[in-house]
Amino acid sequence: MSLTLEDIVTLFEAKGHEQYDGEPVTQLEHALQSAHQAEQEGAGSALISAALLHDIGHLLHDFGDTPSMKGLDDVHQYRCLPFLRGLFGPATLEPIRLHVDAKRFLCAREPAYHDSLSADSQRSLKLQGGIFDTAQAAAFEALPFAMDAVRLRRWDDGAKAADLAVPGLAHFVRHLERAAAEHRPTARQAA
Repeated sequence: MSLTLEDIVTLFEAKGHEQYDGEPVTQLEHALQSAHQAEQEGAGSALISAALLHDIGHLLHDFGDTPSMKGLDDVHQYRCLPFLRGLFGPATLEPIRLHVDAKRFLCAREPAYHDSLSADSQRSLKLQGGIFDTAQAAAFEALPFAMDAVRLRRWDDGAKAADLAVPGLAHFVRHLERAAAEHRPTARQAA
């Protein structure tokens, strides 16, 4: 079952107040800060939408607080895809799907990157398969949208500041609408 844009807003309103695992922000604050960074860097609506939605999979399970503390990988990067697939295209979905692997990639390519990760990100990295080896990093880098996922990963990492003032959810809904409209075939394409 696909979510609608209204469902996404409702989900953030209902569960966005939950603490982002092991971080000083809520799920909604993290999403908004990620999307704000994407917007500030001039990303298009599809990638801004990916930044806003990249962790929405955390809101779609009932594992409780900080699953990584329990030794669980909540596979949030995959969990959300069936719900978003009917609404968005690959330019939004693929960076979401690949943002965890982007962390594994960055750890392989930039040795200092691992040490810059928060404690929860380091803990979840182990559950998510650990740092890529050379072959895995090369295979990741060759994927379509891999570099968008790396950009998203960096916004994700920087979106954990307590009390940072950024635009609210209503501001970013326009990007969701644009990304969804870009994905929908026109009447001529559908014919």
